[in-house]
Amino acid sequence: MTTSAHELGRAGEDAAAAFYQQAGYTVLLRSYRHGRAEVDLVVQYGQALLVFVEVKTRSSSQYGTPETFVSSRKKELFRLAATHLQEELNWTGDIRFDILGLTQLSQGFRVELFEDAFY
Repeated sequence: MTTSAHELGRAGEDAAAAFYQQAGYTVLLRSYRHGRAEVDLVVQYGQALLVFVEVKTRSSSQYGTPETFVSSRKKELFRLAATHLQEELNWTGDIRFDILGLTQLSQGFRVELFEDAFY
């Protein structure tokens, strides 16, 4: 059975949310949108850190690793959405931008976390 790109992306986001929850983070938002910008996950660690996560899921590494697919335009839109959400939440703590790369395996995903992936 072939998995559609949409199904694979949803499964990757579910796996990413579980990954952060297992690491002690609270998932605040999924698929947060502001204009044309979308943040796949917004997670919080304690009371002082808000993390904006770009989840990149691939069925294989044949065309490169997932994290290499984040363009400069995507980063710009990501920052814009993050700024808007910080204002909306009146957030005064630290923030971080992560890329979580997931590559599908026969059982689950290979997960690679890139903390502070961009500024």
